[in-house]
Amino acid sequence: MTDISAFFAAGAALGASAGFSPGPLLTLVMAQTLAHGPREGVKVAMAPFFTDVPMLVASLLALSFVRDRPAILGVLSLAGAAVVAFYGLECLRARPVALPDIRVAPGSLKKGVIANFTNPHPYVFWATVGAPATLAAARSPGGLAASAAFLGGFYLCLVGAKVCAALLTGRFRVFLGSRGYALLMRLLGLALFVFAALFVRDAGRFFGIFS
Repeated sequence: MTDISAFFAAGAALGASAGFSPGPLLTLVMAQTLAHGPREGVKVAMAPFFTDVPMLVASLLALSFVRDRPAILGVLSLAGAAVVAFYGLECLRARPVALPDIRVAPGSLKKGVIANFTNPHPYVFWATVGAPATLAAARSPGGLAASAAFLGGFYLCLVGAKVCAALLTGRFRVFLGSRGYALLMRLLGLALFVFAALFVRDAGRFFGIFS
């Protein structure tokens, strides 16, 4: 597996797990779909395109000040491993989603942007996982293409998962409340534990434990 395909796979796994995990944005996707149809749910799903860029830029700028301090990078890698492992545990514990029985007014994209900006999870993700992985991809033999592959895989599956949730809520409402959904989340959770182990390996390299 090349560096580019490996980083794409990592981004895809992280994006899919975040996209399907229960949370404020997924709930709003389903609520808007139930109230106004799948098109409004899809608008909510697009919110990360508008909210994540400043989070990523801020995290990359912060990392640029510590890139020559391996001890700090090692601590960040351990923090990233903990965050990814926590997300994996949440996936393993996921249960079928109860569809919200609420009615909300249109303005779906605006509501999605507000919901994502006020959700602490994206900030934690970009500070401890997303930005370090993007930099690691840029420093790999794949260079900027590997970074683009990681971000492309992440957003393709993050937004794609929420778009799927909108379409499934509108057409196949039973899936998100089925055992199939729970099984999907468990598979994603196991994949996240693999990536958490890779973050621990990176921390060991920063601390000089592993070669």
